[in-house]
Amino acid sequence: MKLLLFSDLHTDTSAAKRMVDLAHTVDVVIGAGDFANVRRGISICIDILQAIRIPTVLVPGNNESYEELIAACAKWPSATVLQSTGVEIAGLPFFGIGGGIPITPFGDWSCDFSEADAARLLNNCPAGAVLVSHSPPKGAVDRSSSGQSLGSTAVRDAVIRLKPRLVVCGHIHGSAGQQAYIGSTPVINAGPNGVLFEVEPVVS
Repeated sequence: MKLLLFSDLHTDTSAAKRMVDLAHTVDVVIGAGDFANVRRGISICIDILQAIRIPTVLVPGNNESYEELIAACAKWPSATVLQSTGVEIAGLPFFGIGGGIPITPFGDWSCDFSEADAARLLNNCPAGAVLVSHSPPKGAVDRSSSGQSLGSTAVRDAVIRLKPRLVVCGHIHGSAGQQAYIGSTPVINAGPNGVLFEVEPVVS
């Protein structure tokens, strides 16, 4: 199964148009949050992205709420917005958790979760799924431009426990486009340029 992974468009229409073009070459599209800027302009990119007709899995970032993303995607039938929920596509489970984890220093506008809340939100994630998390796991593709490790311990603990097939994240722009491993699980900070990745299909 061919996947197109992206995150952190932040109202960049050129990046959104590039995702639409790249989507013609894949089976599933995954958007790991931050379509808006400081809770504004979420529809700017979503209105472009809804030209994608293949199955698309999205989670909110910290720049938009789950409810704002759901509302923006109301006319995009091929998109599924996940927040502590999952969906199965061609036999492969996907599970999503959005928001900034841990709580960011950005203030009240940012849609954030504590590590304890994130751990609860991850409770229903099945083993072996594709985990879509706006925030990266601690210690993997989570370095800021100044070198700080800003990822989530709750997400890392879930990866170690559940051994997902793949973790798709974003949030930390300094690690955009980078890949790491936690055990045998690849972790990709997708970024706005898009990453093509292939996972083995589920054999029934």
